[in-house]
Amino acid sequence: MMLRKLLDRYIFTELLSPFSLSLGTLCFIMLTRELLRLVELLVSKGVGIWAVLKVFAHLLPSFLVLTLPIAGIIASITAFGRLSLDKELVAMRAAGLSLLRLARPVMLFALLVFGLTTWLAQWGQPWSSINLKKVALNLLRDQLVLALERGSFAEPIPKMTIYVSEKGDETSGGIFISDERNPEDPRIIVAHGYHVLIDSSTDQVALRLRDGVIHSRPDELDQYQLASFSSYDLKLSLAQSGYTATEERPSYQQLIDRLNESPRDPWALRRLTEYYKDMAFPTASLILCMLGVPVGIVSKRSGRIGGFAVGVFVVVAYYVMNVACEFLVTAAVIPPFAGAWLPNSIFLIITLLWFSRMSKQ
Repeated sequence: MMLRKLLDRYIFTELLSPFSLSLGTLCFIMLTRELLRLVELLVSKGVGIWAVLKVFAHLLPSFLVLTLPIAGIIASITAFGRLSLDKELVAMRAAGLSLLRLARPVMLFALLVFGLTTWLAQWGQPWSSINLKKVALNLLRDQLVLALERGSFAEPIPKMTIYVSEKGDETSGGIFISDERNPEDPRIIVAHGYHVLIDSSTDQVALRLRDGVIHSRPDELDQYQLASFSSYDLKLSLAQSGYTATEERPSYQQLIDRLNESPRDPWALRRLTEYYKDMAFPTASLILCMLGVPVGIVSKRSGRIGGFAVGVFVVVAYYVMNVACEFLVTAAVIPPFAGAWLPNSIFLIITLLWFSRMSKQ
């Protein structure tokens, strides 16, 4: 019993190193695109490091939901590949330990990955989405405030340039704005004063301009339009900041009602499949971790880099199958529940058959 407990700890420890390394690598790869935008905020926009780190932290849960299952199968493939290559697995089985018994720590490890993925999918992502909206709103406000530094041109959002006169304060001194967000209606706005407004209910930041004029050009090239105002709100939305939150999800009952009215509605079918995937995808992490045991034994000479490549290949196959099932769901060939769980069922059968075959060798 002491030997078995020691082996359990030994195998569990073997899983931790490749899991941590692959998880960090995958998260870095997925965050590369966002990191470039965060560095731009930090360097060119002048946003504080704390705000940038908060954006990073709120983006992380959605990436972990995708990377945890991949890291799990890479860990099990790499660990059992190494044990098989060094003949340690042969020695363990010669001592009377079955492959199923040796896979017990992998099962515990898979359950931990499954629990963490489920928590992130059910609670982590919704929390992240709500709070990312607040962080993005504050970022947009900060970018606008930084753009109002006197004596310099700044671009708080794409296609909008602001210049504030070096003289005076917010109530006097003048502000110049070039607004080209709408290519069909570019505007030049000049005002004597301004004030920054933020409205969290509509996810908007605005500049309230006072005593100014708006220069615009109608459709005719030989015409020119000038409008004066005493007060004018120039609005900026989260979508223009580059950090908009995900689209609000309809409720399960709303989707069912919509499908009752139109049974072949592709949008509703796809959305309903996503609801079923909230549990199907974390379950895939459990199946993939166990699949890594026989795969690792077969690909024992591949090493850590090879284990990473094999694991990524298996996960790519899983995602391709998911995309194919989603297409069949939107085409109304299979129901949404089958579209969400069919890849898991196929991989579960493959895992059981392969595991059984390797146990008999």
